[in-house]
Amino acid sequence: MGLDGARSHDERTTATPRTPMPHPRPPARAPFDLAAWASAPRPEADPGVFRQEHRPLDPDRAEAAKVPTWPLLLRAGLNAVVGWLAYVYGVEVAKYGTTLIGVLPTRSAFVAVSVVLTLNVLVAAIVIKVFGRMGRWPEVWRRYALPLLSRTVTEEVPATEEEQSEAARRRDPWAVLRQDGAAVAAGRLDAEAVGDVDYVRIRRAWESAQADPAFLPAFVEQVTQRGAAAFAHPSEARELPGRAERHDLLLGQVRLGTAQDVPKNPLTHRSAGFALDPVVLGTSLLAVGPAGTGKTARLARPVAEALCLQALAGTACAVVIGAADADLGPDAWYDVVIAPGDPASRYGLDLYGAAQDPDEAAARLAEALLPDELTARAETARTALQQMVGPFHAAFGRYPGVRELRALLAGEPDALEALVKGLRAAERLGSFERDLEHREHQRGRADDPGALLADRLALLDRPAFEGVFATDGTGRPPFAMRVLDHPLRVRVKLPERSHPEAARMLSRLLVGQFVQAAGARGDRSLFAGLVVDDASAALDAGIVRGLQRLRGANAGVVLLLRTLVDLPEALRAPLFGAVGCRAAFPGIAPWDGKLFSEAWGTHLVRETAVTLAPDTSGGIVRRAGRLGRKALSGTTAQTESVTTREVERLRWSPSDLAHALPAGHAVVSLTAVSGEQVPPLLVDLRG
Repeated sequence: MGLDGARSHDERTTATPRTPMPHPRPPARAPFDLAAWASAPRPEADPGVFRQEHRPLDPDRAEAAKVPTWPLLLRAGLNAVVGWLAYVYGVEVAKYGTTLIGVLPTRSAFVAVSVVLTLNVLVAAIVIKVFGRMGRWPEVWRRYALPLLSRTVTEEVPATEEEQSEAARRRDPWAVLRQDGAAVAAGRLDAEAVGDVDYVRIRRAWESAQADPAFLPAFVEQVTQRGAAAFAHPSEARELPGRAERHDLLLGQVRLGTAQDVPKNPLTHRSAGFALDPVVLGTSLLAVGPAGTGKTARLARPVAEALCLQALAGTACAVVIGAADADLGPDAWYDVVIAPGDPASRYGLDLYGAAQDPDEAAARLAEALLPDELTARAETARTALQQMVGPFHAAFGRYPGVRELRALLAGEPDALEALVKGLRAAERLGSFERDLEHREHQRGRADDPGALLADRLALLDRPAFEGVFATDGTGRPPFAMRVLDHPLRVRVKLPERSHPEAARMLSRLLVGQFVQAAGARGDRSLFAGLVVDDASAALDAGIVRGLQRLRGANAGVVLLLRTLVDLPEALRAPLFGAVGCRAAFPGIAPWDGKLFSEAWGTHLVRETAVTLAPDTSGGIVRRAGRLGRKALSGTTAQTESVTTREVERLRWSPSDLAHALPAGHAVVSLTAVSGEQVPPLLVDLRG
């Protein structure tokens, strides 16, 4: 956001719809310790690890830590006793040996003492090396002695003044402002309650001011006047009501659960917090699971909450699409709530996404209007729609509304006559005369795509949608996807119950517009995030291709599906290749699990095979003994052969994904925008 917060509210929101009403004050929460939060350690970690307060694991220590406490201490004690006896006996033997060869009696006292000490040190080193390794003394030292010693030293040795000063500086969240000439602003912030959203927003504005020293006075003035509310979001909201998840806005992370301590998970992630952030969401995420497995409550809603918080902090914009009854957060989380079919909704929807090119707008609308079973006619439908939208835009300077476009495609004489008059008045009839003639030849034929498109548009030309898709300024203020360079929060409530086919068309249209608009942004400083609660109707070949382009556009989508069967078979494999993050929830069908299993591939595992065979070794005596044993016990003596080898096995088999996942868990694989990959993790999403 930079210093945009210093501008007026109207100037900052010229391209965005106004917020209908101020957000209610958030409920009372526990006091927020800004200093502790800002100074908390955030060590480098692999993607997917919640880094705040994270403690990286040493693989060697992790393996050693698997040994329980009492067996470890018992083994260490036994080895210490045996080692002490071995040390005493070894020293005596060494002394006796040196006496036999005449070293001690024939040399001076100094030489004798030196020899004895050397022998003691040598024997002690051997004993410590041998018995310390068997007794795991280093692990006992790291696990028990070192923390106790460290705590004791910390309590007994007071910190120096320099150490105290450095610690205070690290805990001062506004130290950088004091050092670089904004001490007045830092003093004002010290006197106020500053939340994590405020801190990240003001810090972002400070970084923008640092880029040009001329902005420094404006920064100080804004903070001095408004305090923690400086550079606020256009809605003036500074917190989300009902915020429930744990966030680290400094890194843009939201903690969803805990990676389980199981052999299938890599050591770096075991027992670590699991989190998502723009670094991994930038490659897009596909989640598949039946209804009731937690996709919405444990994935879509937390991600929507995180994107809305980041929008308030000036680092992201959020678009959340789902059914009207989907639990994707209260309306107070969003600046714009679009609910086609709801008379109380204050915002409409721009069917053309405010596209500058009429042909591009018509092409996207045609793809959204056609269902999957009619995609074979997409090319002719796209051409027919372009032949109407282009001339209308040239004649009237705007795009046609639903009713106007439906009349033109159906070939109504009054609508065509008005279009021709408008083109003559604009002196553009010659440019579009051939298009109009072609549409006239197509009208009335059995394969006329205009009639098909008119029938599909009739689903949107309903009284319940009155004023939602108006383009002449008489309806509700329309929302257009071109505003993705603003920190806007948008919720679209689809009428899946009352108008299911219209909801499917709008879902395809909105996702397609987002992919186009996010990739065409000039300013990509904000992360553009899209969450689609049910993406079964929102995907087509063009959108799947566009998902891959979002990685370089600082944008990403989260797509939720109940089953991959809802998609055309030709889209399933390309979709898996287009997204970088995949999540499988409990209860998915085996045919869905097969695609996940193939995408995650195989890995090498150490496999042990035990082979049993009758024992035929030995001479007459041993054979007679085995015969007697068989006669008495009824069992045959056998030999055991153990073979260990490395073999390739599936990381997760379709059967495991379909039947072995516990409730409240998911298997998630991640890919960062930089290309770094994390193998599939078993994650507990319940806390």
